[in-house]
Formats: sequence, structure tokens, C-alpha cells
Amino acid sequence: MGFGVRRAFDAATFGSGRTLDLHVARPTVAEAIARTEQWLRQQQVARAGEVLVITGWGAHSPDGISPVRTGVLQHFHSLRRRGVVHAWREHTAGSFVVELAPIGALFEQLARRREPHRPAVADPEALLGISPGTRAALRRLAQRSLEELGARDPERYVEAEMLKQFAALAAALPEEGDRDLALRAAAESALAELDG
Repeated sequence: MGFGVRRAFDAATFGSGRTLDLHVARPTVAEAIARTEQWLRQQQVARAGEVLVITGWGAHSPDGISPVRTGVLQHFHSLRRRGVVHAWREHTAGSFVVELAPIGALFEQLARRREPHRPAVADPEALLGISPGTRAALRRLAQRSLEELGARDPERYVEAEMLKQFAALAAALPEEGDRDLALRAAAESALAELDG
């Protein structure tokens, strides 16, 4: 399949919203890794499913091997351990199809990492800084999560569960833009995932 035909099929399959083209900007390896992680976390919260990451194959690299491709590929392992990526496969010599982990994987990862004596978020007043609509979405998610766990008196644990959910979702949000709105969308996506 020719390059132009491949790009046309990729555009039809993934579209611009589910494609990260690192090759165009020619970032350093560190910039590419940071940008890839942030973008994949955003896509995970948006429940994008499979996405395309274009690294380039190294045609302009001194040894013909893209250091960006190598760095991003190695970073996928870290992202899988942290509950962001479920799997990936080589799509072309310069791109990967990445299957994102469900949002619930973030919560599982947080629970595995947390030490038993340390809360997810130390200050319950952190919830006061978010909008009432977002707080309500986190409350619904916390209640549903507690139901899923079979808690006998779920209302007793709702605030602690809200803080846990807040910590897990906040780590996946981009630094720029309306973070409150992004947090609400992430909470609603996680709730839909639990209900689905």
C-alpha cells in the first residue's frame, strides 16, 4: 500500500482527533515522550479506544533509526504499568496503534501504589475548589464505585471515595484548558464505564 493511500485510510479510521503526529513538529525525545503521555491521558479520559501515534521511522536520523520512535515505544511500557495504555502494536515503520486502558485502570493503579497509611489526597478541602457540577459528578461516581464494591454504609465513605477518584482523575488531566470541565467529563466517563 502506498504512503498516500495509507494516510488516507488512517485519516478515515482515526481522524485528526485520535491521531498524534509527532513527526511534523520534530520534537526532542524528552518532548515527544511528555507530549505523548499527556495526549494519551487526555484520550483515555475521552474514552477514545484505539488511537494512532506517528513518530516517524528515522529517515532523517543519522543512523536511520528514529530516537523519538524508540523513546516513545519504551515509554509505552511505563504507561501500561500506570494504567494509561492497555496495548500497542506497530502500524507502520513510523507509527503505532495504541489501545488505551479503561479509566477504571487509573483507580486500580492508584489503589496498588498507595501506601495503606496515606490517603489519596491529604486535604478534603480540595473538593471545595471545584464547581458544584463537577463535585456532583464526583459524588455520583463515588457512590456508584462504593455500590460496586458492596459497601454496607456507602454514605459514610462517599467523601473519602470522592477524594480517591479526584486524585486519580486529576493526574490524567492536561495542565492547560478548563481543568474543572475536563474533570467533570472524566468523572462522567468513568461513571459511564462502570454502568456500561
